[in-house]
Amino acid sequence: MAASGHVSKVRSLYKRILVLHRFLPIDLRALGDQYVKDEFRRHKSASVEEVQSFMTEWENYKDTLQTQVLEATETQRSSVKFGAELPEGKLNNFQDDQIGQLYELMLESTKSTRQFDIQEDGK
Repeated sequence: MAASGHVSKVRSLYKRILVLHRFLPIDLRALGDQYVKDEFRRHKSASVEEVQSFMTEWENYKDTLQTQVLEATETQRSSVKFGAELPEGKLNNFQDDQIGQLYELMLESTKSTRQFDIQEDGK
């Protein structure tokens, strides 16, 4: 794939994920947006093998989130569970720093009082 085609594909995926995050509860959206921005920035100079894996995993995330958002809008449920179980096999492929990031993300997303004290307009 040409460099400009690759950049376009990455940018398109990045933007689509941020659009899907608009359907998340406001505190999860803020957390998710920051995580996505950091991860895409962190992988700007990754190797070809890392980029292929990176894009595959983020495409899977986008597809899963898109399905969950569509289900939520079809059923008009106000409390939807977003996310998916992480199989142990995938977890075994993570590097130590990825395990650390995952742990920090889990801690932040399960706090009863999250660091993001954000309220939607008019609420």
